[in-house]
Amino acid sequence: MIQVQPVIMAGGSGTRLWPLSRAGYPKQFLVLSGNESLFQLAARRLAALAEPDLALAPPCIVGNEEHRFLVLDQLREIRQEPGSVLLEPCGRNTAPALTLAALAALEDGADPVLVVTPADQTVTDPAAFTAALQRAVRIAAEGAIAILGIAPDRPETGYGYIRTTDDAAGLAVAQFVEKPDLETAQRYLAEGGYYWNSGMFVLRASVWMQALERFRPDIAAATRAAWAQRRSDAKFVRPGKAEFAAVPAESVDYAVMERCPGTDIPLRMVALDAGWSDLGAWEAVWQVATKDDDGNACVGDALIADSRNTLVHATSRLVGVVGLHDVVVVETADAVLVSDRARSQEVKQIVSRLGAEQRGEQALHRKVHRPWGWYDSIDSGERFQVKHIMVKPGASLSLQMHHHRAEHWVVVSGTAEIVNGDKTILLTENQSTYIPLGQTHRLANPGKVPLEIIEVQSGSYLGEDDIVRFEDTYGRT
Repeated sequence: MIQVQPVIMAGGSGTRLWPLSRAGYPKQFLVLSGNESLFQLAARRLAALAEPDLALAPPCIVGNEEHRFLVLDQLREIRQEPGSVLLEPCGRNTAPALTLAALAALEDGADPVLVVTPADQTVTDPAAFTAALQRAVRIAAEGAIAILGIAPDRPETGYGYIRTTDDAAGLAVAQFVEKPDLETAQRYLAEGGYYWNSGMFVLRASVWMQALERFRPDIAAATRAAWAQRRSDAKFVRPGKAEFAAVPAESVDYAVMERCPGTDIPLRMVALDAGWSDLGAWEAVWQVATKDDDGNACVGDALIADSRNTLVHATSRLVGVVGLHDVVVVETADAVLVSDRARSQEVKQIVSRLGAEQRGEQALHRKVHRPWGWYDSIDSGERFQVKHIMVKPGASLSLQMHHHRAEHWVVVSGTAEIVNGDKTILLTENQSTYIPLGQTHRLANPGKVPLEIIEVQSGSYLGEDDIVRFEDTYGRT
Protein backbone atom coordinates (compact mmCIF):
# COMPACT_ATOMS: atom_id res chain seq x y z
CA MET A 1 0.00 0.00 0.00
CA ILE A 2 1.45 3.37 -1.06
CA GLN A 3 0.75 6.25 1.32
CA VAL A 4 -0.12 9.38 -0.71
CA GLN A 5 -0.18 12.94 0.64
CA PRO A 6 -1.75 15.51 -1.72
CA VAL A 7 -0.15 18.95 -1.36
CA ILE A 8 -1.85 22.01 -2.84
CA MET A 9 0.27 25.13 -3.21
CA ALA A 10 -2.25 27.95 -2.71
CA GLY A 11 -0.06 30.92 -1.86
CA GLY A 12 0.21 32.72 -5.21
CA SER A 13 -1.02 36.24 -5.92
CA GLY A 14 -2.03 35.86 -9.58
CA THR A 15 -1.22 39.46 -10.51
CA ARG A 16 -1.41 38.83 -14.27
CA LEU A 17 -5.15 38.12 -13.99
CA TRP A 18 -5.85 41.57 -12.50
CA PRO A 19 -8.42 43.10 -12.06
CA LEU A 20 -10.27 39.85 -11.34
CA SER A 21 -7.37 38.45 -9.30
CA ARG A 22 -6.03 40.58 -6.44
CA ALA A 23 -3.74 40.02 -3.48
CA GLY A 24 -6.68 39.74 -1.08
CA TYR A 25 -8.59 37.34 -3.34
CA PRO A 26 -6.16 35.79 -5.85
CA LYS A 27 -6.96 33.74 -8.92
CA GLN A 28 -6.87 30.30 -7.27
CA PHE A 29 -10.02 31.20 -5.33
CA LEU A 30 -11.86 32.64 -8.34
CA VAL A 31 -14.59 30.92 -10.35
CA LEU A 32 -13.51 31.60 -13.93
CA SER A 33 -16.11 29.28 -15.44
CA GLY A 34 -18.67 26.83 -14.11
CA ASN A 35 -19.50 26.81 -10.40
CA GLU A 36 -16.21 26.01 -8.65
CA SER A 37 -12.96 27.87 -8.10
CA LEU A 38 -9.61 26.73 -9.49
CA PHE A 39 -8.61 25.73 -5.94
CA GLN A 40 -11.75 23.62 -5.52
CA LEU A 41 -11.18 21.95 -8.88
CA ALA A 42 -7.60 21.13 -7.88
CA ALA A 43 -8.81 19.57 -4.63
CA ARG A 44 -11.40 17.49 -6.48
CA ARG A 45 -8.82 16.22 -8.98
CA LEU A 46 -6.48 15.08 -6.21
CA ALA A 47 -9.31 13.35 -4.35
CA ALA A 48 -9.83 11.18 -7.45
CA LEU A 49 -6.37 9.58 -7.05
CA ALA A 50 -7.55 6.94 -4.57
CA GLU A 51 -7.00 3.36 -5.74
CA PRO A 52 -6.90 0.01 -3.90
CA ASP A 53 -3.10 0.28 -3.65
CA LEU A 54 -3.02 4.04 -3.00
CA ALA A 55 -3.97 5.22 0.50
CA LEU A 56 -4.94 8.86 0.09
CA ALA A 57 -4.62 11.27 3.02
CA PRO A 58 -6.67 14.49 3.32
CA PRO A 59 -4.94 17.32 1.45
CA CYS A 60 -2.23 19.47 2.96
CA ILE A 61 -2.67 23.09 1.91
CA VAL A 62 0.26 25.52 1.91
CA GLY A 63 -1.01 29.07 1.75
CA ASN A 64 -1.11 32.60 3.00
CA GLU A 65 -2.23 33.60 6.49
CA GLU A 66 -4.64 36.12 4.95
CA HIS A 67 -6.44 33.41 2.97
CA ARG A 68 -6.78 30.77 5.71
CA PHE A 69 -10.56 31.01 6.05
CA LEU A 70 -11.03 31.12 2.27
CA VAL A 71 -9.24 27.76 2.14
CA LEU A 72 -11.51 26.20 4.77
CA ASP A 73 -14.71 27.71 3.37
CA GLN A 74 -14.01 26.61 -0.19
CA LEU A 75 -13.04 23.07 0.82
CA ARG A 76 -16.16 22.72 2.93
CA GLU A 77 -18.30 23.89 0.02
CA ILE A 78 -17.16 20.73 -1.83
CA ARG A 79 -17.45 18.61 1.34
CA GLN A 80 -13.73 18.22 1.97
CA GLU A 81 -11.65 18.82 5.09
CA PRO A 82 -7.91 19.47 4.95
CA GLY A 83 -5.45 17.38 6.91
CA SER A 84 -3.60 20.58 7.72
CA VAL A 85 -3.26 24.16 6.47
CA LEU A 86 0.35 25.36 6.62
CA LEU A 87 0.36 29.16 6.80
CA GLU A 88 3.36 31.02 5.44
CA PRO A 89 3.97 34.25 7.39
CA CYS A 90 5.43 35.73 4.20
CA GLY A 91 6.01 34.55 0.64
CA ARG A 92 9.33 32.72 0.17
CA ASN A 93 8.53 30.97 -3.16
CA THR A 94 7.77 27.30 -3.73
CA ALA A 95 10.89 25.52 -2.41
CA PRO A 96 10.34 26.57 1.24
CA ALA A 97 6.60 25.93 0.83
CA LEU A 98 7.22 22.36 -0.34
CA THR A 99 9.75 21.91 2.48
CA LEU A 100 7.09 22.80 5.05
CA ALA A 101 4.79 20.17 3.53
CA ALA A 102 7.58 17.58 3.53
CA LEU A 103 8.47 18.24 7.18
CA ALA A 104 4.79 17.92 8.14
CA ALA A 105 4.52 14.66 6.19
CA LEU A 106 7.62 13.20 7.89
CA GLU A 107 6.14 13.65 11.37
CA ASP A 108 5.68 10.42 13.35
CA GLY A 109 8.07 8.47 11.11
CA ALA A 110 5.87 8.52 7.98
CA ASP A 111 7.31 9.00 4.48
CA PRO A 112 4.40 9.35 2.06
CA VAL A 113 4.56 10.16 -1.63
CA LEU A 114 3.82 13.87 -1.98
CA VAL A 115 1.65 14.84 -4.95
CA VAL A 116 2.41 18.53 -5.31
CA THR A 117 0.25 20.75 -7.49
CA PRO A 118 -0.42 24.47 -7.77
CA ALA A 119 -3.96 25.56 -6.91
CA ASP A 120 -4.45 27.69 -10.03
CA GLN A 121 -4.30 25.25 -12.96
CA THR A 122 -7.05 23.74 -15.04
CA VAL A 123 -7.54 20.57 -17.08
CA THR A 124 -10.33 19.57 -19.44
CA ASP A 125 -9.86 15.77 -19.17
CA PRO A 126 -9.90 14.81 -15.47
CA ALA A 127 -9.72 11.05 -16.23
CA ALA A 128 -6.48 11.47 -18.20
CA PHE A 129 -5.11 13.68 -15.44
CA THR A 130 -5.88 11.05 -12.79
CA ALA A 131 -4.26 8.26 -14.82
CA ALA A 132 -1.06 10.25 -15.40
CA LEU A 133 -0.79 11.27 -11.75
CA GLN A 134 -1.38 7.70 -10.54
CA ARG A 135 1.45 6.55 -12.81
CA ALA A 136 3.67 9.29 -11.37
CA VAL A 137 2.83 8.16 -7.81
CA ARG A 138 3.96 4.60 -8.55
CA ILE A 139 7.21 5.87 -10.08
CA ALA A 140 7.85 8.12 -7.06
CA ALA A 141 7.13 5.26 -4.64
CA GLU A 142 10.29 3.58 -5.98
CA GLY A 143 12.43 6.58 -5.02
CA ALA A 144 12.43 8.66 -8.20
CA ILE A 145 11.19 12.22 -8.69
CA ALA A 146 8.36 12.32 -11.22
CA ILE A 147 7.44 15.53 -13.06
CA LEU A 148 4.33 16.10 -15.13
CA GLY A 149 5.20 17.46 -18.59
CA ILE A 150 2.81 18.82 -21.21
CA ALA A 151 3.35 18.10 -24.91
CA PRO A 152 3.38 21.58 -26.52
CA ASP A 153 0.80 22.34 -29.20
CA ARG A 154 2.15 25.81 -30.01
CA PRO A 155 5.42 27.76 -29.64
CA GLU A 156 4.61 29.10 -26.18
CA THR A 157 7.02 31.66 -24.72
CA GLY A 158 5.33 31.93 -21.32
CA TYR A 159 6.33 28.48 -19.98
CA GLY A 160 9.58 26.82 -18.99
CA TYR A 161 10.42 23.63 -20.89
CA ILE A 162 11.74 20.17 -20.03
CA ARG A 163 14.07 18.39 -22.49
CA THR A 164 13.71 14.61 -22.31
CA THR A 165 15.55 11.52 -23.53
CA ASP A 166 14.21 8.00 -23.94
CA ASP A 167 15.67 5.16 -21.89
CA ALA A 168 14.58 1.69 -20.81
CA ALA A 169 12.39 3.12 -18.05
CA GLY A 170 10.61 5.73 -20.19
CA LEU A 171 11.27 9.46 -20.35
CA ALA A 172 14.26 10.77 -18.40
CA VAL A 173 14.69 14.50 -17.75
CA ALA A 174 17.87 15.67 -19.47
CA GLN A 175 17.56 19.42 -18.93
CA PHE A 176 15.30 22.22 -17.75
CA VAL A 177 15.28 25.27 -20.01
CA GLU A 178 14.04 28.78 -19.28
CA LYS A 179 11.10 30.49 -20.95
CA PRO A 180 12.31 30.82 -24.57
CA ASP A 181 11.93 33.54 -27.16
CA LEU A 182 9.57 32.82 -30.06
CA GLU A 183 12.27 31.51 -32.42
CA THR A 184 13.59 29.10 -29.78
CA ALA A 185 10.09 27.92 -28.88
CA GLN A 186 9.42 27.20 -32.56
CA ARG A 187 12.62 25.14 -32.71
CA TYR A 188 11.60 23.15 -29.62
CA LEU A 189 8.26 22.37 -31.24
CA ALA A 190 9.90 21.27 -34.50
CA GLU A 191 12.61 19.12 -32.87
CA GLY A 192 10.33 17.29 -30.43
CA GLY A 193 11.42 15.91 -27.08
CA TYR A 194 10.53 19.16 -25.31
CA TYR A 195 7.61 19.49 -22.91
CA TRP A 196 6.11 22.37 -20.96
CA ASN A 197 6.97 22.26 -17.28
CA SER A 198 3.60 22.00 -15.50
CA GLY A 199 4.97 22.74 -12.03
CA MET A 200 3.51 19.47 -10.71
CA PHE A 201 5.93 17.17 -8.86
CA VAL A 202 5.49 13.73 -7.29
CA LEU A 203 8.12 12.43 -4.86
CA ARG A 204 8.59 10.99 -1.41
CA ALA A 205 8.95 13.53 1.39
CA SER A 206 12.35 12.07 2.32
CA VAL A 207 13.57 12.30 -1.28
CA TRP A 208 12.76 16.02 -1.37
CA MET A 209 14.54 16.68 1.92
CA GLN A 210 17.63 14.69 0.86
CA ALA A 211 17.83 16.54 -2.47
CA LEU A 212 17.28 19.93 -0.83
CA GLU A 213 19.94 19.27 1.81
CA ARG A 214 22.32 18.28 -0.98
CA PHE A 215 21.75 21.27 -3.27
CA ARG A 216 20.43 24.00 -0.95
CA PRO A 217 21.32 23.15 2.65
CA ASP A 218 20.72 26.79 3.59
CA ILE A 219 17.02 26.54 2.64
CA ALA A 220 16.70 23.16 4.39
CA ALA A 221 18.26 24.41 7.62
CA ALA A 222 16.36 27.70 7.72
CA THR A 223 13.01 26.02 7.03
CA ARG A 224 13.69 23.38 9.69
CA ALA A 225 14.36 26.20 12.15
CA ALA A 226 11.02 27.84 11.26
CA TRP A 227 9.23 24.48 11.53
CA ALA A 228 10.72 23.88 14.98
CA GLN A 229 9.06 27.12 16.16
CA ARG A 230 5.63 26.27 14.72
CA ARG A 231 2.35 26.85 16.52
CA SER A 232 -0.79 24.84 15.84
CA ASP A 233 -4.39 26.05 16.07
CA ALA A 234 -6.88 23.36 15.02
CA LYS A 235 -6.17 22.80 11.29
CA PHE A 236 -3.81 25.79 11.07
CA VAL A 237 -0.06 25.35 11.49
CA ARG A 238 2.09 28.49 11.65
CA PRO A 239 5.89 28.20 11.34
CA GLY A 240 7.99 30.66 13.31
CA LYS A 241 7.47 34.09 11.77
CA ALA A 242 10.96 35.55 12.20
CA GLU A 243 12.61 32.24 11.32
CA PHE A 244 10.55 31.79 8.13
CA ALA A 245 11.28 35.36 7.02
CA ALA A 246 14.97 34.40 7.11
CA VAL A 247 14.49 31.46 4.71
CA PRO A 248 16.03 32.17 1.28
CA ALA A 249 13.29 32.63 -1.34
CA GLU A 250 13.66 30.13 -4.18
CA SER A 251 11.52 28.04 -6.50
CA VAL A 252 11.40 24.23 -6.52
CA ASP A 253 12.92 24.27 -10.01
CA TYR A 254 15.90 26.50 -9.21
CA ALA A 255 16.59 25.00 -5.79
CA VAL A 256 16.52 21.32 -6.76
CA MET A 257 15.00 20.15 -10.04
CA GLU A 258 17.36 21.93 -12.43
CA ARG A 259 20.35 20.53 -10.51
CA CYS A 260 19.27 16.89 -10.70
CA PRO A 261 20.04 16.01 -14.36
CA GLY A 262 23.49 14.41 -14.55
CA THR A 263 23.44 13.28 -10.92
CA ASP A 264 22.44 9.99 -9.33
CA ILE A 265 18.98 11.36 -8.46
CA PRO A 266 16.49 9.64 -10.79
CA LEU A 267 14.32 12.28 -12.47
CA ARG A 268 11.48 10.97 -14.65
CA MET A 269 8.86 12.79 -16.68
CA VAL A 270 5.29 11.58 -17.12
CA ALA A 271 3.55 13.05 -20.15
CA LEU A 272 0.20 14.66 -19.37
CA ASP A 273 -2.34 15.05 -22.17
CA ALA A 274 -5.39 16.35 -20.34
CA GLY A 275 -6.11 19.82 -21.73
CA TRP A 276 -3.82 21.47 -19.16
CA SER A 277 -3.35 25.21 -18.66
CA ASP A 278 -1.81 27.20 -15.82
CA LEU A 279 -4.00 30.24 -16.63
CA GLY A 280 -1.01 32.49 -16.09
CA ALA A 281 -2.48 35.39 -18.04
CA TRP A 282 -5.68 36.42 -19.82
CA GLU A 283 -4.28 34.99 -23.07
CA ALA A 284 -4.30 31.54 -21.43
CA VAL A 285 -7.87 32.07 -20.21
CA TRP A 286 -8.92 32.84 -23.80
CA GLN A 287 -7.07 29.73 -25.04
CA VAL A 288 -9.13 27.34 -22.87
CA ALA A 289 -12.46 29.19 -23.09
CA THR A 290 -15.45 28.16 -25.17
CA LYS A 291 -15.54 30.39 -28.25
CA ASP A 292 -18.04 31.38 -30.91
CA ASP A 293 -17.44 31.01 -34.66
CA ASP A 294 -15.37 34.22 -34.67
CA GLY A 295 -13.09 33.06 -31.86
CA ASN A 296 -14.72 35.31 -29.25
CA ALA A 297 -15.15 34.16 -25.66
CA CYS A 298 -17.32 35.88 -23.08
CA VAL A 299 -18.29 35.45 -19.44
CA GLY A 300 -21.09 37.39 -17.83
CA ASP A 301 -23.38 39.98 -19.39
CA ALA A 302 -21.52 40.78 -22.61
CA LEU A 303 -22.60 41.72 -26.14
CA ILE A 304 -20.01 41.32 -28.92
CA ALA A 305 -20.37 42.68 -32.47
CA ASP A 306 -18.01 42.58 -35.45
CA SER A 307 -15.12 41.31 -33.33
CA ARG A 308 -12.69 38.39 -33.60
CA ASN A 309 -10.55 36.40 -31.18
CA THR A 310 -11.56 38.65 -28.28
CA LEU A 311 -12.20 37.84 -24.62
CA VAL A 312 -14.81 39.77 -22.63
CA HIS A 313 -15.24 38.99 -18.91
CA ALA A 314 -18.01 41.01 -17.20
CA THR A 315 -18.77 40.66 -13.50
CA SER A 316 -21.13 43.46 -12.46
CA ARG A 317 -22.71 45.17 -15.49
CA LEU A 318 -23.38 44.91 -19.20
CA VAL A 319 -20.28 45.23 -21.37
CA GLY A 320 -20.61 45.85 -25.12
CA VAL A 321 -17.71 45.69 -27.59
CA VAL A 322 -17.66 46.52 -31.30
CA GLY A 323 -14.92 46.03 -33.87
CA LEU A 324 -12.26 44.54 -31.59
CA HIS A 325 -9.68 42.00 -32.76
CA ASP A 326 -7.39 40.06 -30.39
CA VAL A 327 -8.34 42.14 -27.35
CA VAL A 328 -9.06 41.34 -23.69
CA VAL A 329 -11.74 43.32 -21.81
CA VAL A 330 -12.22 42.53 -18.12
CA GLU A 331 -14.79 44.45 -16.07
CA THR A 332 -15.17 44.42 -12.30
CA ALA A 333 -17.16 46.67 -9.97
CA ASP A 334 -14.25 49.07 -9.45
CA ALA A 335 -11.81 48.57 -12.34
CA VAL A 336 -11.73 47.77 -16.07
CA LEU A 337 -8.82 46.28 -18.03
CA VAL A 338 -8.46 46.60 -21.81
CA SER A 339 -5.39 44.90 -23.29
CA ASP A 340 -3.95 43.53 -26.50
CA ARG A 341 -4.47 39.80 -25.97
CA ALA A 342 -0.89 38.94 -26.96
CA ARG A 343 0.45 41.38 -24.35
CA SER A 344 -1.76 40.31 -21.46
CA GLN A 345 1.31 39.14 -19.50
CA GLU A 346 2.19 42.83 -19.14
CA VAL A 347 -0.81 43.48 -16.89
CA LYS A 348 1.64 43.07 -14.01
CA GLN A 349 3.01 46.51 -14.96
CA ILE A 350 -0.35 48.04 -14.07
CA VAL A 351 -0.40 46.10 -10.79
CA SER A 352 3.10 47.37 -9.97
CA ARG A 353 2.02 50.96 -10.55
CA LEU A 354 -1.06 50.48 -8.36
CA GLY A 355 1.19 49.18 -5.60
CA ALA A 356 3.67 52.04 -5.99
CA GLU A 357 0.82 54.55 -5.77
CA GLN A 358 -0.71 52.66 -2.79
CA ARG A 359 -4.02 52.26 -4.60
CA GLY A 360 -6.51 49.93 -2.95
CA GLU A 361 -7.43 48.31 -6.28
CA GLN A 362 -4.08 46.50 -6.22
CA ALA A 363 -5.00 44.31 -3.23
CA LEU A 364 -8.77 44.36 -2.65
CA HIS A 365 -11.99 44.19 -4.62
CA ARG A 366 -14.89 46.45 -3.81
CA LYS A 367 -16.42 43.33 -2.28
CA VAL A 368 -14.06 42.17 0.47
CA HIS A 369 -14.25 38.69 1.98
CA ARG A 370 -13.72 38.24 5.70
CA PRO A 371 -13.77 35.14 7.97
CA TRP A 372 -17.29 36.03 9.09
CA GLY A 373 -18.69 36.80 5.59
CA TRP A 374 -18.12 39.82 3.34
CA TYR A 375 -18.79 43.51 2.83
CA ASP A 376 -19.36 45.42 -0.40
CA SER A 377 -18.63 49.17 -0.41
CA ILE A 378 -21.50 50.23 -2.63
CA ASP A 379 -21.19 54.03 -2.32
CA SER A 380 -18.96 56.66 -0.73
CA GLY A 381 -18.40 60.39 -0.66
CA GLU A 382 -17.08 63.13 1.57
CA ARG A 383 -17.70 62.04 5.20
CA PHE A 384 -19.92 59.05 4.34
CA GLN A 385 -19.70 55.46 3.13
CA VAL A 386 -22.38 52.82 2.49
CA LYS A 387 -21.69 49.08 2.81
CA HIS A 388 -23.72 45.97 2.10
CA ILE A 389 -22.66 43.41 4.75
CA MET A 390 -23.29 39.65 4.90
CA VAL A 391 -22.61 37.65 8.08
CA LYS A 392 -22.57 33.86 7.85
CA PRO A 393 -24.86 31.83 10.18
CA GLY A 394 -23.27 31.49 13.59
CA ALA A 395 -20.53 34.03 12.81
CA SER A 396 -19.78 37.38 14.41
CA LEU A 397 -17.62 40.42 13.85
CA SER A 398 -15.13 41.50 16.51
CA LEU A 399 -16.12 43.48 19.59
CA GLN A 400 -14.81 46.87 18.48
CA MET A 401 -15.09 50.64 18.45
CA HIS A 402 -14.18 53.54 16.14
CA HIS A 403 -12.57 56.87 17.00
CA HIS A 404 -13.72 58.79 13.93
CA ARG A 405 -17.06 57.43 12.69
CA ALA A 406 -20.60 56.62 13.72
CA GLU A 407 -22.67 53.88 12.05
CA HIS A 408 -26.32 53.22 11.22
CA TRP A 409 -27.32 49.57 10.62
CA VAL A 410 -30.51 48.47 8.81
CA VAL A 411 -31.32 44.74 8.67
CA VAL A 412 -32.26 43.61 5.15
CA SER A 413 -32.75 39.90 5.89
CA GLY A 414 -32.02 37.46 8.69
CA THR A 415 -31.62 38.14 12.40
CA ALA A 416 -28.95 40.37 13.93
CA GLU A 417 -27.68 40.11 17.50
CA ILE A 418 -26.12 43.47 18.32
CA VAL A 419 -23.99 44.59 21.23
CA ASN A 420 -24.36 48.38 21.42
CA GLY A 421 -22.56 49.74 24.44
CA ASP A 422 -23.96 48.00 27.53
CA LYS A 423 -27.06 46.71 25.70
CA THR A 424 -27.60 43.54 23.62
CA ILE A 425 -30.54 43.62 21.20
CA LEU A 426 -32.06 41.44 18.49
CA LEU A 427 -33.13 43.04 15.20
CA THR A 428 -34.97 41.51 12.26
CA GLU A 429 -35.89 42.63 8.75
CA ASN A 430 -36.42 46.40 8.33
CA GLN A 431 -35.34 47.20 11.90
CA SER A 432 -32.32 49.44 12.57
CA THR A 433 -29.94 50.76 15.20
CA TYR A 434 -27.43 53.59 15.60
CA ILE A 435 -23.84 53.14 16.85
CA PRO A 436 -22.46 56.46 18.16
CA LEU A 437 -18.84 57.43 17.61
CA GLY A 438 -16.65 55.77 20.26
CA GLN A 439 -19.32 53.23 21.27
CA THR A 440 -18.21 49.59 21.79
CA HIS A 441 -20.25 47.32 19.51
CA ARG A 442 -20.48 43.92 17.85
CA LEU A 443 -22.62 42.39 15.08
CA ALA A 444 -23.45 38.67 15.13
CA ASN A 445 -25.73 36.27 13.28
CA PRO A 446 -27.42 33.86 15.71
CA GLY A 447 -29.66 32.42 12.98
CA LYS A 448 -29.42 29.62 10.43
CA VAL A 449 -29.59 31.80 7.30
CA PRO A 450 -27.20 34.55 6.17
CA LEU A 451 -27.69 37.93 7.79
CA GLU A 452 -27.59 40.93 5.46
CA ILE A 453 -27.51 44.54 6.57
CA ILE A 454 -26.91 47.98 5.09
CA GLU A 455 -24.36 50.00 7.05
CA VAL A 456 -24.11 53.78 6.66
CA GLN A 457 -20.92 55.25 8.08
CA SER A 458 -20.46 58.95 8.74
CA GLY A 459 -17.51 60.82 10.16
CA SER A 460 -14.21 62.57 9.53
CA TYR A 461 -12.27 59.38 8.68
CA LEU A 462 -13.73 56.14 7.30
CA GLY A 463 -10.66 53.92 6.73
CA GLU A 464 -10.60 50.24 7.72
CA ASP A 465 -7.70 50.96 10.09
CA ASP A 466 -10.03 52.95 12.39
CA ILE A 467 -10.97 49.75 14.23
CA VAL A 468 -10.01 49.06 17.84
CA ARG A 469 -10.66 45.38 18.56
CA PHE A 470 -11.32 44.15 22.09
CA GLU A 471 -12.31 40.53 21.31
CA ASP A 472 -12.12 38.58 18.05
CA THR A 473 -13.15 35.00 17.27
CA TYR A 474 -10.61 34.82 14.43
CA GLY A 475 -7.46 35.90 16.25
CA ARG A 476 -7.10 39.27 14.55
CA THR A 477 -5.42 42.08 16.47
